[in-house]
Amino acid sequence: MSTRVQSAAMATARPVRGSILIIVLWICFGLVALVLYFAHGMSSELRSADNRFVGLSAREAADGGTRYVAYVLSQYATGGTRPLSTDYEAEALPVGDATFWILGREADLEPTDEPVFNLIDEASKINLNTASRAMLEALPEMTPELAGAILDWRDTNTTVGENGAEDETYSRLDPPRRAKNAPFETIDELRLVYGATLDLLFGEDLNRNGVLDPNEDDGDATPPLDDHNGLLRRGLLDFLTVYSAQPNTRSDGSRRIDISSLAGRPRLNQLLVERFGETRAGELMAPLEGQTLGSVAEFMVRSRITASEFDRVQGDLTTSAAAVVRGLININSASETVLSCIPGIGPDKARALVSYRLSHPEGLTSISWLLEALDAPSIVQAGPFITGQSYQYSADIVAVGPHGRGYARIRSVFDLSQGSARMLFRQDLTGLGWALGPIARDVAFAP
Repeated sequence: MSTRVQSAAMATARPVRGSILIIVLWICFGLVALVLYFAHGMSSELRSADNRFVGLSAREAADGGTRYVAYVLSQYATGGTRPLSTDYEAEALPVGDATFWILGREADLEPTDEPVFNLIDEASKINLNTASRAMLEALPEMTPELAGAILDWRDTNTTVGENGAEDETYSRLDPPRRAKNAPFETIDELRLVYGATLDLLFGEDLNRNGVLDPNEDDGDATPPLDDHNGLLRRGLLDFLTVYSAQPNTRSDGSRRIDISSLAGRPRLNQLLVERFGETRAGELMAPLEGQTLGSVAEFMVRSRITASEFDRVQGDLTTSAAAVVRGLININSASETVLSCIPGIGPDKARALVSYRLSHPEGLTSISWLLEALDAPSIVQAGPFITGQSYQYSADIVAVGPHGRGYARIRSVFDLSQGSARMLFRQDLTGLGWALGPIARDVAFAP
């Protein structure tokens, strides 16, 4: 009897134990699933944190590059002098595990499919706020309508100028707006001006890196629309600025001698006597008798001063009563395109000036070399628009994080007119995409 009872009890216990085993297995499967779910979530968070880290590393490297540029300019761009390419490094500079480049332009050479690395002299460009209609219209692909609209945008009246645009034109746009009737504050403000299409502003250089990238030389296969001729068609933004200005002071901080009128001649004579003696001063002053001067360059021509003598006095002279002279173009760094827009120079003479600069790679620091490279009437005509000094520079910093991951691009404009480098403008260009070309990509992604 007890045996039958035990057998019945065991038969009853087997299903119970089987059910418990199944429940335990389901619980284990559930726990495993939860572990896998949270492990996957943690892995995603880890990858996300890593992506944020390399992105922040690139951005911090770009900020480090900006501080490096400020230091370089404070050390080597004092008194209006331009820093030499040997004064600083501009390519693949390490910041911890990240790397940055100073993306630039080469004024004397045509763009290629590889980038140039250097600082950009803002005085090498045409100033939107001071350029004449003729200078604007001389730019490649500039239309008379856009030139007129630029002049109307920056003037202080509401009168429609030749080929211009005022409130009536802008009110018909979508969305409607008004003409500013005040100076340009940034170059990108051009996008608000009537007739300033993206094709005119950017050309084929959609990412604004001065390089003919593959998508910029493939016809209509990918944006932008290009002519597929192997040459980069540069946009207007490459040749324009709003920042070029120089203080009208001497090295000791005092005002320069205004030689534009006869009233300033006694001070000019005194300066020449101090530098060259009374006899030589008399020889330099004699040709100026009864003449008014429109520029310091005209003084250089009319007085028949030598190049070395002119270099000793150029920083003491002016023909402006303003505390700051805006819009002068640095003849030593301007591209052939910009030189062609200066009155008295034009395309043919601009090409000759570029050739002269290329044959004198030691660096030119004043306008005195024009005495050898340009005829006297052309120097006199160009004089009111040119200088040999620069006080504003832009730095296009491109940075890549550790192991080629993470990317940032920051463009900053610095002003040195007050001595130390002061940032005037900062712009995030990261969204324009990769800007360094294939060689720098190989460096960035190197193990």
